[in-house]
Amino acid sequence: MSKRTWGVVIGAVVVIAALGTFYVMRADVAKLPETAAIGPSPTLPEPNKTLLPTINIARAKGWSDGGKPTPAQGLAVSAFATGLDHPRWLYVLPNGDVLVAESNGPPRPEDAQGLRGFAFRKVQKLAGSGVPSANRITLLRDPNGSGTATKSAFLKELNSPFGMTLVGNDLYVANTDAIMRFRYTEGATQITEPGAKLTDLPGGPINHHWTKNVIASRDGSHLYATVGSNSNAGENGLDKEQNRAAILEVDRAKSVVVLKRGQGKGFSGLENPLFFKPVTGMLYGDAKDTLTKLVGAVQHA
Repeated sequence: MSKRTWGVVIGAVVVIAALGTFYVMRADVAKLPETAAIGPSPTLPEPNKTLLPTINIARAKGWSDGGKPTPAQGLAVSAFATGLDHPRWLYVLPNGDVLVAESNGPPRPEDAQGLRGFAFRKVQKLAGSGVPSANRITLLRDPNGSGTATKSAFLKELNSPFGMTLVGNDLYVANTDAIMRFRYTEGATQITEPGAKLTDLPGGPINHHWTKNVIASRDGSHLYATVGSNSNAGENGLDKEQNRAAILEVDRAKSVVVLKRGQGKGFSGLENPLFFKPVTGMLYGDAKDTLTKLVGAVQHA
């Protein structure tokens, strides 16, 4: 083809890609007032079927210089730490130090191909997620209670870390593909000793719900790790969902997953589970849009 023909073809592809991105990212127009969805008898809109789902991405925007939330009367807000690289999860150590996982999803080459990949990158950028993962845990310390912390790189060269939990002198970090154990010394500002892998977690290049959280049972004998689904609707095949969309129980002494919470208990299918354990010791799982109490599911808590 001539150069002019090639130019026309390339221009057409760019226009089609731009129109496709606009169509996918356009926002719906609400047909009901906001008050209609509030109260004991909300009015829900009818389902709106479209060729492609409409997506309205909240743009990631930091605070302006000097900007901060407006607290209730009698309270004040100040920045505890700034300049963090995509912080995703916090964990407070017994001595008051705060660990923050600076993390993002692992590379997904299959999501960068074609028009779909073009739209994916644009959406990720709008949401503030289109940046490489820092793969770091930073320690924040406020030694004199001033409300402003110092920062130090506590752990580096991780693999999309998220959850953290301390059991005795063992600090466990949930990477996207494994639970790692590090020797912890109270008051240390960094860990340089290599960690040991406790157990693998489902990961891989097709890993759309990449965050993994981890907590310990009260006696410290077991860990509980959340593993999100590989997909939104099983579109990658059910073979990719092995030990996913569930909470896994890990025996710390045997370093193996001993039970998939949900088998026979009605708690499988937790798309991106995220739990917490309040003072009652009860385990909860977040089944995408519903908070589910796993009654009787934790034998070691």
